[in-house]
Amino acid sequence: MNNAAPEAEGSRGAFLLDSTVAGAGPRGFDALRHVWETQIGDVFRLPTFSPTTIGDLRVKGRAAKVRDVRFADVRSASALAGTPGDDHDAAVMYVVRRGTWTLDDPPDRDEHTVSAGQFRLRHFERPYAFETAPHTTTKILALPAARLSPVLGNRIITGPADSAEVRLLVAHTNMVHATIDELGPAGVHAAHSTLIELAKAVVRRRFDDTEPQLAPALAQAAKDLADGHLADPELSPAMLARQLNVSVRTLQRAFAATGESVGAYIRQRRLEEARLALTAPSRRLSVSELAAHWHFADSSHFIRAFKKQYGRTPTDYASSTRPAGG
Repeated sequence: MNNAAPEAEGSRGAFLLDSTVAGAGPRGFDALRHVWETQIGDVFRLPTFSPTTIGDLRVKGRAAKVRDVRFADVRSASALAGTPGDDHDAAVMYVVRRGTWTLDDPPDRDEHTVSAGQFRLRHFERPYAFETAPHTTTKILALPAARLSPVLGNRIITGPADSAEVRLLVAHTNMVHATIDELGPAGVHAAHSTLIELAKAVVRRRFDDTEPQLAPALAQAAKDLADGHLADPELSPAMLARQLNVSVRTLQRAFAATGESVGAYIRQRRLEEARLALTAPSRRLSVSELAAHWHFADSSHFIRAFKKQYGRTPTDYASSTRPAGG
């Protein structure tokens, strides 16, 4: 578990929790409550869970806070039901990757379900109930209503979780989780400002692709997208730019700000996957098969690129990592 960043910087650490370690049932809830109250209470208050949830609580998650923005990733093996502890008078966004998250919205008390692959953002002024299906994976963001109200108003914003704006916001929260303990005051300010601007972009369904402050989030979103398409022969800077609704030039500019290029990142990740395949305990592909699978022009190009990256040819690398007597 990470330590909290200094309070003067306006942030806390990215905390982890896991109620599955102690097993299912009330012991699982007791384990979660202990971690929550001692480590996460200043980020999110513990929700009021239903008795059924407490009786079979199996959930993993992490939470973080940057000034007045809070976000969490929740993976629940069991069903959840209850009321959030402190998401009142806040703009709350749910991004569901798996399963379903159902909200009992005030004042009409109608149920609204966010399905896998969808998101929902609205301003909550009063307590509301929630319920999830087992095996639900969700990212939750609680944003200051005062900062979002000028663009959000009383509207409910919904749409696909893989839209360009949501991809950027999710990528940025993941970067903040990874670096929050290392951020100084200037870094906290930049992270917070970017979170607010990307949330506004979700509401507007567009973002300012010329804003330099958004370049790291754009580059990270492109990396996340590329990682899921490494075996796709169509993977290219043009494909990534199209998916993220920006020009290739804008995407290349975002990568340049991080000190690398789009093409170099794709090549490096494919080489990394080829390296792992060379040492897999199962049957290994030949060098020519690896070159074709990871879309290198031919074996010679693959061998040269691999040697430049790892200091030896694929065959030599595989031999050097093979167990003695293997």
